[in-house]
Amino acid sequence: MATTATTQKKTPSAKPKKVAPTTSVFVYKGVDKKGTKVQSEISGTSAALVKAQLLKQGIVVKSVSKKPKPLFGGGGKAVKPADIAVFARQMATMMKAGVPLVQAFDIVAEGVENPNLQKLITSIRDSVASGAGFAPSLREHPKHFDDLFCNLVEAGEQSGALETMLDRIATYKEKTEALKAKIKKALTYPIAVIVVAIVVTGILLVKVVPQFAETFGSFGASLPAFTLFVLHLSELAQEWWFIILVGLVGAVFALKEVHKRSPKFAFAVDRYMLKLPIIGQILFLSVMARFARTLATTFAAGVPLIDALTSVAGAAGNRVYQEVIIKVREDVSTGIQLNTSLRNHKVFPTLLVQMASIGEESGALDEMLDKVAVYYEEAVDNMVDSLTSLLEPMIMAVLGILVGGLMIAMYLPIFQIGQVV
Repeated sequence: MATTATTQKKTPSAKPKKVAPTTSVFVYKGVDKKGTKVQSEISGTSAALVKAQLLKQGIVVKSVSKKPKPLFGGGGKAVKPADIAVFARQMATMMKAGVPLVQAFDIVAEGVENPNLQKLITSIRDSVASGAGFAPSLREHPKHFDDLFCNLVEAGEQSGALETMLDRIATYKEKTEALKAKIKKALTYPIAVIVVAIVVTGILLVKVVPQFAETFGSFGASLPAFTLFVLHLSELAQEWWFIILVGLVGAVFALKEVHKRSPKFAFAVDRYMLKLPIIGQILFLSVMARFARTLATTFAAGVPLIDALTSVAGAAGNRVYQEVIIKVREDVSTGIQLNTSLRNHKVFPTLLVQMASIGEESGALDEMLDKVAVYYEEAVDNMVDSLTSLLEPMIMAVLGILVGGLMIAMYLPIFQIGQVV
């Protein structure tokens, strides 16, 4: 009997794992509490559960059906971080105006043109309406809402100051996205110049130079070395242009994948980028601005300094400084002051260290860091404008050398013949 009882106790451990039901988008029509006809979309696992969920919201359902998938593509643009910044600002405005949370989602969703963003907001709305908190609903979408965003919303819910916290989040997202846009502008400009130069050179080698080569074949005289070099390049481009193009695209894709999958390679790239002239300084200032902005926002929200530094490390945007910030967090956890740790690592500018020191002594660390963030954001803006004005004549010079060099190579034989005649 004892053996049987023991066996019966062990058997429950072999339960099969439950498979989570898949969520689909349903289209429904119905009537709300005021008697107004409503028609919208809602996420759910089945039509029956969707009806029950709508009934809890006071909607009498007339019809529910799965939303058909589009024939071509996924439909709509991808949800970008800038869209999340706008969403945060709109939610902050609605909450400040006293609009209930669920109704605020409806209002924001109706004004969105991107179907994917509208679907995301509707999904969060449905989760909140079913009883889940705002922060847990956001955590269901980690692709669009990072830990920093969710933690700040959770702090706002717990403190009863969600509208204030949403306003801070919106300001933070707007500032960080504006900073990212400036960095992209600084990096995209020289890359665009290189791409344009390669495309123009390729067209000239494949389409224009061969026309001159046919003419040179009837000269019966030796050609200049520079002209022969360009002709050989043209023959190479005509024969292998497709392989060269595929190779360049493949190399770019491979570098992206290696950068994504290899932390060591990504660290080396980030360290090298900081050493580049002008670009490196812009990246350094942007990291300092992001550090100050994120730490000011989290600390002002009441997040403990150690936890705030964890969020700052994740939002640093550069792996070199991410590792340094993690070491700073370890120092602070042992009782060392923030400004002392920043000074000891010797990679942070004096202004940031001194302002952090003043902020810690006066008890206004968030205000001091906010001023530092504004200063470095303006510095990045000024450097990007300077880089743009500096690159404009460089673009003309590079394109002039490439195009002019090819044309000189093609006309040299003609000039020589003219001199002989």
